[in-house]
Amino acid sequence: MAVTGILLVLFLLAHMLGNLKIFVGPASFDHYAHWLRTIGSPVLPDTWYLWIQRAVLGIALVAHIWSATVLARRARAARPVRYAHRPKVQGSYAARTMRWGGVIIALFVVYHLLDLTTGDLNPVGDPRRPYANVAADFAPERWYVTLLYTVAIVTLGFHLRHGLFSAFRSLGQQTPRGEARARALALGFSVALCAGYLLVPFAVIAGLVR
Repeated sequence: MAVTGILLVLFLLAHMLGNLKIFVGPASFDHYAHWLRTIGSPVLPDTWYLWIQRAVLGIALVAHIWSATVLARRARAARPVRYAHRPKVQGSYAARTMRWGGVIIALFVVYHLLDLTTGDLNPVGDPRRPYANVAADFAPERWYVTLLYTVAIVTLGFHLRHGLFSAFRSLGQQTPRGEARARALALGFSVALCAGYLLVPFAVIAGLVR
């Protein structure tokens, strides 16, 4: 679960950095989006790299969910008898909501693909004009899209903070000092990643991206 999670995090980081190119201007952002379609050329035909990437990410996502399910079943099997009185368990909000957070994120990914990948739910929906697609998507009158996006990204932040800390522990981090550093690193990275994603929609609302 830790390994597949790290693979997904690396994609999120690369995707966030690519999104921030929108602040360079329409020509640069559109050029970047079109460049993604030609990675590997001439060895690979156009868009093949994207499809390979989607396949790898899809496998990683399925493996991540499968790992989570296996771990949950093992935890349940380890204590087959319920407590007569179950005491209140101390834990972070993220730890208690990892399952529902994953569901929210999965549903958002489906919507996001239909919106900015296929263009079915986008006001412009033109694959030749990615900058215009983003600007139209988060226009002030479509505040509900920005709200949905914000909820999904914040949920991702909680999921990521707990997931990163758990991954460090799964990959061998055990010392108290290392645990404190892992918590700080997981929190800092999650906040930075969320901020990077949320910069784009709020810049559109503020008129910085048109």
